[in-house]
Amino acid sequence: MIWILLFVIAGVIFALWEVRRQRSLQLRAHLMQEAIRNHDFTFRLPVDGLLPGERAMQQALNKLGETVRQQVNQNEVESWERLTRVLTHEIMNATAPITSISQSMLGRDDVKGSPLEPGIQAIFDTSRHLNNFVVNYRKMSELEKPVLTDVPLRSMLDDVCKAYPGLTWEVIIPANMVVRADAGMLRQVLMNLAKNAVEAEAKKMVIQQIKEPSNNRQLMLYIGNDGLPIPAENRQSLFVPFFTTKRSGSGIGLSLSRRMMIQQGGMLDLAEKPQSGCHTGFILTIALSQHNQ
Repeated sequence: MIWILLFVIAGVIFALWEVRRQRSLQLRAHLMQEAIRNHDFTFRLPVDGLLPGERAMQQALNKLGETVRQQVNQNEVESWERLTRVLTHEIMNATAPITSISQSMLGRDDVKGSPLEPGIQAIFDTSRHLNNFVVNYRKMSELEKPVLTDVPLRSMLDDVCKAYPGLTWEVIIPANMVVRADAGMLRQVLMNLAKNAVEAEAKKMVIQQIKEPSNNRQLMLYIGNDGLPIPAENRQSLFVPFFTTKRSGSGIGLSLSRRMMIQQGGMLDLAEKPQSGCHTGFILTIALSQHNQ
């Protein structure tokens, strides 16, 4: 009888455990469905406490979300490029003669000091601004194919730190960390993030490695600062080409940085929540060199 009672108790405990486990799996499925419905492919559900098969499935789904996110972002970049290429072609054809004619008229004696001068000056300034718009787009659309090499990351970060001595830097990554990247492009991305931080009145910059045990082929860096936070209404448009809240900004810095990272097989994203001591944070993903894998 005792053995039967123990067997029944064990069966009840196992049944309760299984019910709880199934509810946990149902919750995971619901959370992933909601994330996909909201076009949020950054979900990372934990694998702790799962059986081996379930753990493998969850890891595969996490990686699938990352793959889909990268593909969506790449398609978005390519769509903006195609649209802007058409627009800038038409703008250049229209503004080139306007700029030339208005500049010529501003040099005429019968225009200088006359009531016509302010209007012609406005036409010239506007057409020149549109020409600058085209030039900035070409900077983004004419990127050369990246040349990937082994890049000592800490050495590059030290150089970036020296370029911005007004910032207090907190860099927490292994000294021997080596990534597989185009050194010039990666440096420009890091410089763009530091420049944006300075323009946001930041005093401190934090760079540290994010642990991602399910992926030993990529490095994820958190790059944050204590500058002015990004308004919630601007977060969705942050990587849209030519979107800017600065009066003198071109709006290509972050979109160009993301494109350069995509070309290298990486990514640049806005962090969902800044870490302690930071008001704004970015997640930079880059391939690791085989020396670090």
